[in-house]
Parts: sequence; C-alpha cells; structure tokens
Amino acid sequence: MSTKFSWELRPTNGSVDFGDELNSQLPLLVRKLLAQRGISGRERALRFLKPKLAELGDPFALREMDAAVDRIFRAADNGEHVCIYGDYDVDGVSSVTLLYAVLRAYGIRTDYFIPVRTREGYGLSEEGMEHAIEACGEKPQLLIAVDCGTSSVDEVAWLQGQGIDVVILDHHEASTQGRPPAVAVVNAKLEDASPFTYLCSAGVVFKLAHAMLKQRRLPHFDLKQYLDVVAIATVADIVPLVDENRLLTRHGLRVMESGGNIGIQALNRVTNLNRRPSASHISFRLGPRLNAAGRMDSPLDALDLLMTRDSEHALSLAERLELHNRARQQEEEKIRNEAMEMLSQTFSPTRDNVIVLGSRTWHPGVVGIVASLLMRRYHKPTFVISLDENGVGKGSGRSIPGVSLVQAIHACADTLISGGGHDMAAGLVIHEDMIDAFRQRFDAFVRESVDPSRLVPVLNVDAEVTFPELTLDLLDSYELLEPFGNSNPQPVFMSRNVMLTDAPRHLQGNHLRLGLRQGSCECDAMYFNGASRKLPDPPWDIAYTIDRNVWKGRVSLAISIQDIRPACSS
Repeated sequence: MSTKFSWELRPTNGSVDFGDELNSQLPLLVRKLLAQRGISGRERALRFLKPKLAELGDPFALREMDAAVDRIFRAADNGEHVCIYGDYDVDGVSSVTLLYAVLRAYGIRTDYFIPVRTREGYGLSEEGMEHAIEACGEKPQLLIAVDCGTSSVDEVAWLQGQGIDVVILDHHEASTQGRPPAVAVVNAKLEDASPFTYLCSAGVVFKLAHAMLKQRRLPHFDLKQYLDVVAIATVADIVPLVDENRLLTRHGLRVMESGGNIGIQALNRVTNLNRRPSASHISFRLGPRLNAAGRMDSPLDALDLLMTRDSEHALSLAERLELHNRARQQEEEKIRNEAMEMLSQTFSPTRDNVIVLGSRTWHPGVVGIVASLLMRRYHKPTFVISLDENGVGKGSGRSIPGVSLVQAIHACADTLISGGGHDMAAGLVIHEDMIDAFRQRFDAFVRESVDPSRLVPVLNVDAEVTFPELTLDLLDSYELLEPFGNSNPQPVFMSRNVMLTDAPRHLQGNHLRLGLRQGSCECDAMYFNGASRKLPDPPWDIAYTIDRNVWKGRVSLAISIQDIRPACSS
C-alpha cells in the first residue's frame, strides 16, 4: 500500500547567515529551518529564538481597548457588580480564570457564568443570559463576554434594554449584522489591519489586563504568573503560534515548568508528564481533558480546576476530568464507527469534495472531534452534525488548507439556521431536512472556488537528514524553535533507504515500534496509529518528527514516523 500523501521537500529560500556568533552556535540544519520560517538576520533570529516579554506591544493598539478599560475602572470606582460570561471550551474557561483574577485584584465585585453546551448552547443565548443573571444573585451593571459575543447583536441589545452594559473580549468572526451595540468590542477581527488577529480570547484578556496595569499598577499582582493559563488556551484553541502568541506560549510553558497554576500542576500529574512541558503536551494531554468537561456538559469542573488554590481539591478535579475524557473517548469511538459505516455506503473520495454527516444519536459535544478525524483521514472539509428530537442539528466543521468554512457558510447561508467561526473550524445550526441541500451546496462551493491542487493531501518535508545527524546536540538547538503549532509547525524530516532491523512490534493495538537502520547507524522509532497500515517492503523512505524523550533519567532523541513509502532514488 503506497502513501496517500504527495511528499514535497520545502526549498530553503533566504540566507542562512545569521552572524558569526549564531552561525557558530546553531547547526546548519537549524539555520535552514529558521530561513524556511522567513527569519533573516541576527536580530530577527534572536527575537525568534529567545523572545522576551519586554517586546510585548502596546495593548492599547487594540481598537476599543481604551473604552473597555475605562468602563471596567468605572465599575471599580462605583462599586458595581460585574458578571463574566464565558464559553465552555479551554479558551473560554482560561479567559474567565484570568479575567476573574484581574477584576478581583482591583476589588471589583465579580461573578461568572459558563453555559452548558446542551442546555444554553454556545454564546450569549437568551436562556444563557437569564441563567447568568440568576447565578449572579442580582442583576449586574456590567457583563463582560469572553470568547463569545461578537456575533450576538440582538442579545447585546437585549442586555442593554435590561440596563446592563456589555464589554466583549473575543476573537471570532463578525456576523453579517455587524458590530454588536456594546460599550466596547475588543476583537482584532473587527479591525481593518490589526496586527493582533492571531490572538485567542485568553490572549485578548491578557492584553486587557496589561492595559489596566499600565493605567493603574497593582504592586502585589504578577500578571506573568498567569501565562501558563494563557499558553494552554493559545495552543488548545489552535490559533497561530506567531509573534506575541509564540512569545506568550513560550513563557507560559516556563511558568508551567517551574510550578504555576495549581490545577494545571494536578492535571500534569494525572497525565503523567515526566519531562519538560511542551505545546504537544497541551495539544494531546491537557487540552483534551479540559475540553472534555465542556463536551460532556460539566464545564465548571474545568473552570474550578484552573481557579482552585487547594492542591488536594485540584487533584480530585483533575481525576474527574480524566473520567470525563474517558467518557468522551467512548462516545467518540461510537460516533466514529457509525460515521465510517455511513461513508462506506454513500461517500466516494474521488467524486465528493466534502463530508457532511448527521445523526440523532450523536452527542453534540463530540462531533467536532469526529469531524477532525474524518477531515484528516480523507483530506476533505467536513461537518458532523448532532440532531435533537425536533430535527434541529448543531454541527462542527473542520477544514483543510485553502478551504474557508466561514466563506462556505456564507455561501450556503440559505440552507442554514445560523453558522460562524473560523476558516479552519466552524459551527452551524441546521434543520434535518436541509442537510442534503447543504451538502450539495457546500460541495459545489468547494468545486467552484478552490484550486483542485489544494484538495490533494501534501506532506511538506522540511529537510532531508541522515541518521548520524540525529544527535542530542542537534536537539538542544532545535528546541529553540519551539513552541510548535499552528503557523509554526513542527519540522518534518526525511531519511532515505532505511531498513528494518527486526519485525515491527505492536503496542497498545494501534501503534508500532520500529527498529531502523540507515547504513551502519541504527535508531528506534514510533509509528503512532500505524498498525492498521500495510507497510511496503523495505527499503523505505521515512518522514518523521523528532522530540526529546526522558525515561528513568536517560535522555534520548525520539523519532515519530509520519509516513513511509518505498525507497526512491534522489
């Protein structure tokens, strides 16, 4: 069975000369990786490799930040009651955690509310707002919406009619209705040419906190201690790890390594973190468990974990999140199997440009994960929809590079009740009897507006290396490129003419451990989820990533296989 990917070796455009000092410190391979990321010259390289918090930009460069800060300080000065209304995902609960700490540090009487996915749904729903006011015990004078609110024009107008001012701190796309009638909407997506469109909502809250502290210093409040919370939100929300996002995440991981948030420490224990924290640990361990609470209708468990100051209570909550995650995994497996069965009957990878599936038995909190799995498996933009007993479906979409789900939703708007989100991840609401019409319109949108070459899965290989180059010294320099994630992807390397030293070993059913040899040099490698694949006969060309592995105090370089193909000539 041959690879489904087309391998493309990235060119190294630009100079690999970063000055005598850096040239002597960095291996040529790392300098090539810098050049591939558009980094040129000594100063830019140093800012990338060793970003400093002193380089953070002016938070008031975000439009309407001054109005948001003024309104919050008026609440502080007048003894007003403030309610924070957040989303139930990692970005939402992280944003609420940070904003609550900041407002309380200024002595503001503050409550918070997180909607339950299956009860109030996403964002500022009328039911959610009523429950928020009820949970606060009294009507607040100011409601601050975090990680939601940008598209809630009618809902914000309703709040204002109740005598409640609204400030929105968000990063989602605007609706076709325009800007909500809030006192302030701090969202770079509403600006014409903002440098901060990459921020998640926790990043926006961080900028707000920075702005407040610039105007009124708090000697005993250290905003840097909350950077681990910002880092978790930034990585888990899959926003671009560029510029200040990368800087905040880099320093947030350092805070996590040295202690930081008690709840995050407890979750690290439960997930058996035995090495330096990394963005991949957030992506594959911490983020899914924090998200599982909201997916399984218990978002306060995740929020309580991030807010608690009690180590024993934190460990109990972390173990509860582990149970939520296991329940999520079981539900995910059920939906995935049913979705694959549907596709086997109706879907043609060569004919169909999109995947759209729905069922009345699927949990709405898990359909986004299954959409992501199907998108990666078939390299098709995908929506998976959970339908309620009335035939109203809530769907989550995941896309491939080059296909904007936001544009697709706008193009298919007459088949939907509502929809919105980001280019690569979006949500929609639809009637059951319109799913087929939406699928057809979505397919036509992709066929007519997307270059067919974008629909072919490509594995971008950063560099060709030989096994003798894979040393711990290389790893020391290579790790300066971290954190890896969206827009700063982990480099993929390839090595040619690789042989097996022994038969592949199956681990936990789905994974393979491979003993490999290139020339006289041998390495071990893991091929996660490779057990279901029919491997070609050696010799192979292999594509892989590298990481630091620590086991019982021994440090080694770990190879993680991304793809295998029969060996080709150069």
